[in-house]
Amino acid sequence: MCSGAVRCSSSRRLVRRNECRRRAHTILKRLLQSVPSPRSTTVFTVLAAVSVGHLLNDLIQSLLPAVYPLLKTEFGLDFWHIGLITLTNQLTASLLQPLVGHVTDRRPRPYSLALGMTSTLVGLLLLASAPRFGLLVAAAALIGVGSAVFHPESSRVARAASGGRLGFAQSLFQTGGNAGSSLGPLLAAFIVAPRGRQSIAWFALVALAAIALLWRVGRWYAHAGIKRAAASLHESAHGLPDRDVRRGVAILLLLLFSKYVYLASLTSYFTFFLIHKFDISVQSAQLHLFGFLAGVAAGTFAGGPIGDRLGRKFVIWGSILGVLPFTLVLPYANLFWTSVLSVVIGLVLASAFAAIIVYAQELLPGRVGLVSGLFFGFAFGVAGVAAAALGRLADATSIDTVYRLCAFLPALGILTAWLPDARVGERSEMQVGPAQ
Repeated sequence: MCSGAVRCSSSRRLVRRNECRRRAHTILKRLLQSVPSPRSTTVFTVLAAVSVGHLLNDLIQSLLPAVYPLLKTEFGLDFWHIGLITLTNQLTASLLQPLVGHVTDRRPRPYSLALGMTSTLVGLLLLASAPRFGLLVAAAALIGVGSAVFHPESSRVARAASGGRLGFAQSLFQTGGNAGSSLGPLLAAFIVAPRGRQSIAWFALVALAAIALLWRVGRWYAHAGIKRAAASLHESAHGLPDRDVRRGVAILLLLLFSKYVYLASLTSYFTFFLIHKFDISVQSAQLHLFGFLAGVAAGTFAGGPIGDRLGRKFVIWGSILGVLPFTLVLPYANLFWTSVLSVVIGLVLASAFAAIIVYAQELLPGRVGLVSGLFFGFAFGVAGVAAAALGRLADATSIDTVYRLCAFLPALGILTAWLPDARVGERSEMQVGPAQ
């Protein structure tokens, strides 16, 4: 009896001890879950740095077309010479981006951002001092190479620093580029035009500042960003078959096509449309164009955070297909409503870009550089080709015809229904931790 009682007491003590261990383990686990991991925090300083870097990069990139009138006069160029400069810049900036992204996906190169900006710096100095046309083409190529290196790598850094707020990070990054693109022509008008082509060299200071900034970003990425990117990759597997992934990427590219062709119609020809239809002054038309561009900037910034909260597929639906009623009405509206509609169209249509990029990155985990290079390069290329094609269409018919036809482009948004599982591109919202 005594020995049985001892065994029973010992058994009860063992049960209580195991129960205490389980409770302690549960408490410890909850405490650890309440502490944000390095992957779950948003590094705002890095996001701000790559956004400013994007601003400086796109500011320099936008100087090239802004100084075309100076180059045409100084070198006696024909329009086909200008077209060749543009083609060289667009080909290097667009076609090299997926290649750069593919290479850096296989082996990250943290300091390539600064090296890419160095190529832009050399191209800028050559553009300011080139004595003949061939060197102008070489300068355009070097500036394009700098852009090709910058976009896929900086997009990768923004994702690594996002802490799961992928849409917000991509929107902030893209907004910096929009700001730089809008500032370039203004600076060219107030600095380069009065002082001549050689004053372009002053913008080397902008490139040097960008190199210093991006070198610091590279140091962060080398020490912390690569580990965060690896953790993100581990969490982002979706299990979709390759067939669905290929279908999803193709649909996203078609949606990007519809978005950028329509944006190209407004960016390139909206002032001509307003002057032709309403007989307003050039200055007034420029103010209407500014309203549209302001809407684009606001939409670019807003789209990412909305996608983080409501889902990226929701944003893509609302942005592409949702803008269709406004584009259909625009060609027939009076001046007041044309102005209002252009702002709404810019706001709504621009909100899709961050959602599309992040959705594609989630479809192809581990290929962030390739996806960013492919989609940025495709966007640049489509915009350039569309601007030329729509110009030929306007010459052959009328500017009104261009807008009546382009109004139907957002109908391609119906393809969103065939995107793969809606949870793809939206699982990061559940992983967002406290921001720092």
